[in-house]
Amino acid sequence: MWNEIQMLDYIRKRLSPQRYQHVLGVRDAAVKLAETYGEDKEKAKLAALIHDCAKNMSDEDILSLVKSTGYTPDWIEEVAPQLLHGMAGAIIAKQEMGIEDSLILDAITYHTTGRRCMTLLDKIIYIADYIEPSRDFPTVEDLRREALVDLDRAMLMSLENTIKYVVNKGQLLHTNTIDARNSLLLSIGKGSAHNEKEI
Repeated sequence: MWNEIQMLDYIRKRLSPQRYQHVLGVRDAAVKLAETYGEDKEKAKLAALIHDCAKNMSDEDILSLVKSTGYTPDWIEEVAPQLLHGMAGAIIAKQEMGIEDSLILDAITYHTTGRRCMTLLDKIIYIADYIEPSRDFPTVEDLRREALVDLDRAMLMSLENTIKYVVNKGQLLHTNTIDARNSLLLSIGKGSAHNEKEI
């Protein structure tokens, strides 16, 4: 397996300076969250370092890479292949960097969309990506504070923020994100089985 220096060299050569600094920020935030919630700090660091390694790949290259493993993109992913840059990053992590740990690979895969029944490491990488120091949006300070107190609550806040943002921008929303939000809502006991239309 590659060491941290090799991984940093790989991403430094493939990402913009700004994106590279983002990755370092996600690494530091992920390690802090791992310490707070008792997750393996090394796993959190590795997943954070690699999470955006495919970010600058073209849509065509991302689709080609994920399809080469036998994965069939859904119709949303075909239209918006950047949703798959996490999966592409996980493939690179496994095939090129020698990472076999499924928890790390899954956290990389789902850091953009989330998913139903996210693991602790999934949540840490998702939130670290959302709150790292270079992020600047109206509720980021609230999320940074909440992330160190109640990770599930911070996850719910960030997922709902993302859903509202994507809808307001008129962009496609992946069903994984809806599944992540609904699953989390039920797991913390706030969900309702009823779906009543507002009139």
